[in-house]
Amino acid sequence: MSTRRFTDDLSGSEGFDLPDDPVTPASSVPTPPAKPAPTPRTAQPAGEPPPRRAGGVSSASPRGGAHLPRTLTQVLNEANDRVVKGDLIDYVPMPTGFDPLDGFIGGGLRKTELVLLGGAQGVGKTIATLQIARNIAMRPDQYVFYLSYEHPETHLLHRLFCLESINPPEVDLSRGVKLRDLYQIIVANRAKDFMGKEASIGSSLQGILRDNPKTSAGLQRLAKYSDRMILVKASPAVTTLRAIKEMTARLCDATGGNVVVFVDYLQKIAVYPERPRDENDKVTIIVEGLKDIAMSLDVPVWSIVAADREGLKSKRVHLFHLRGSSALDYESDIAIIMNNKYQIMSKDHVSFNPYATKQFRDWVVFTIEKNRAGRAMQDMEFQLHGQHFAFDPRGQKVQQQLIDDKVIES
Repeated sequence: MSTRRFTDDLSGSEGFDLPDDPVTPASSVPTPPAKPAPTPRTAQPAGEPPPRRAGGVSSASPRGGAHLPRTLTQVLNEANDRVVKGDLIDYVPMPTGFDPLDGFIGGGLRKTELVLLGGAQGVGKTIATLQIARNIAMRPDQYVFYLSYEHPETHLLHRLFCLESINPPEVDLSRGVKLRDLYQIIVANRAKDFMGKEASIGSSLQGILRDNPKTSAGLQRLAKYSDRMILVKASPAVTTLRAIKEMTARLCDATGGNVVVFVDYLQKIAVYPERPRDENDKVTIIVEGLKDIAMSLDVPVWSIVAADREGLKSKRVHLFHLRGSSALDYESDIAIIMNNKYQIMSKDHVSFNPYATKQFRDWVVFTIEKNRAGRAMQDMEFQLHGQHFAFDPRGQKVQQQLIDDKVIES
């Protein structure tokens, strides 16, 4: 596959290769908004501070001069200048598109914040994360940087096709395409060509999806944000915190800092050259590093966190069940835990009916267990359409009693 680069002028370090837009010819791919050309950087030895821009602002922090001492007057003047220029990004959160989640976390994601999403296997953490990334990328001025240690980019693309087929928040299941349906559409039309039969649909992937009535609308919706979603198949052996920070810094330079970083998932990030003593030490290094990326590069960072063995055995997963150290609690600004509603409904509730509760098997409870800017221990529920890799983002507060629903954050 051919590639293009955001910043070919970055000397002394490897270029940041990005795949061509999967639904648009490379010649018609719009370039990021024109920004002042960044000062060329060279790779810095580990432990040394990054070079500074004119005026003493770190190139790793487009705004704010990370790690440089400044008086309160300087901070106030800089904030004042941004407001005068109409730059209100510090005051306007980026909605996740999940309601009422956005209401509980102050309207959405904010720069410099680290958000952790945890839960048991198969509860829908990747589905929710990719859908939120898609919702943010749909904004014409916002870019998403999605690192997956679990799935290749093509699989994420296929998931997005299935999601777009039901078009959340519309969620029109009658037009929904499942992963199996998508594969059959592609294989069946290519088979016609190989067998010498005249096919009515183009032989290219884009042609097949564009001309098939089941996939054409989803392809059009995906094309609206495909230029602004950057996917990386990360490696647990080589994609380190330093690599993530470097790639994010280059994206910030190319997009004016309008980037949200998503990581799937935290415990798989490579740690090098550090030599952690154990799993807890490794997670401490990683979570502190992700928080540093959020703070120093002035971007929101959203990361999935796996539950530990005890958490997987528990009836209800909590923040303290996430695999690793207490740094997950200390460093995060927001921590959200997902549980299947059917499994955590209280059997002691007066209205509990084992037959009626089966309807809740496809519902997932999102619990905000840490919220630095608001109330914690808030439960809300969203319906999962797993075959289409999508949640109905029109959620609601949980009305039924849940087990362990009186756990209070320490």
